[in-house]
Amino acid sequence: MKTAKIHFGNESRHIGNGGLDHVSSCLGKLRNLILVLSFLGAPLAFAQGGPPYYTNDPGTPGHLNWEINLGYMPFLYSDQSVSHTPDVDINFGVGERIQLTYENAWLRVKNPTSRTEYGLGQSNPGVKWRFYDAGESGLSISVFPQLFLNNPNDAVRRGITPASEVILLPMEFSRKFGPIDVDYEIGYQLVHKGPNGWLTGLVLGHDFTPKLEGDMELYNQGAFHPSENQPTLGFGARYKIHRPAILLFMAGRSLEPARGNQSYFVGYFGLQLLLPPRSYKSE
Repeated sequence: MKTAKIHFGNESRHIGNGGLDHVSSCLGKLRNLILVLSFLGAPLAFAQGGPPYYTNDPGTPGHLNWEINLGYMPFLYSDQSVSHTPDVDINFGVGERIQLTYENAWLRVKNPTSRTEYGLGQSNPGVKWRFYDAGESGLSISVFPQLFLNNPNDAVRRGITPASEVILLPMEFSRKFGPIDVDYEIGYQLVHKGPNGWLTGLVLGHDFTPKLEGDMELYNQGAFHPSENQPTLGFGARYKIHRPAILLFMAGRSLEPARGNQSYFVGYFGLQLLLPPRSYKSE
């Protein structure tokens, strides 16, 4: 299940200037929403976070099961483009509540004023633990500590990955509210060679057919000092092709005018493999 990306190399979800009041307001609204949903008597269903979205959910693959996500991820800027070609996200279940994760990408950085650069992105290992699971009628909560580490290559020198490295400490919540699946994530970033920061994300999803799911994501991350943030709004879908393959799609834009170091478009186009193959409910 995809991690909430902090650094995508040169396209590392760069954040724009914003007031602290604006950041606090966004965080407050999302926190209030999940608290309200937590006390409603809706049955549990793991929400629609994870690939192709940045927001994670408490779901895990299950004991000795694999979830492998292979995606093409474009990031468009006013003066360059960066792509994951591909992004590889590997998850393995240990018991019913623990997930081991490793993610990395082969990056393509295209700048009209210089030659196109290619290189390995930051390594992103993590462990998810769903420590609270009230079953079919309750709330589910997890923690998902992760690392974003540069590899022993020249990617930083060539401007492919940032010099900063990150410890991410997030929590995930999920609950079903009527026909809508709700997933919420909030986290703190401890940054080496950079300002500490935060992230928050909300995914609302609905199963239109037994095979097709549509979702909307509101995602925001920023730094504390200086106070900066970049909110994005995305729409996506998952389509169950044939076991064990699921088609993944997401496209999103910044909700604020993008500056030179900000991506105005983000996307994910890929495939999810669930191994060993799992059966889907027939229509």
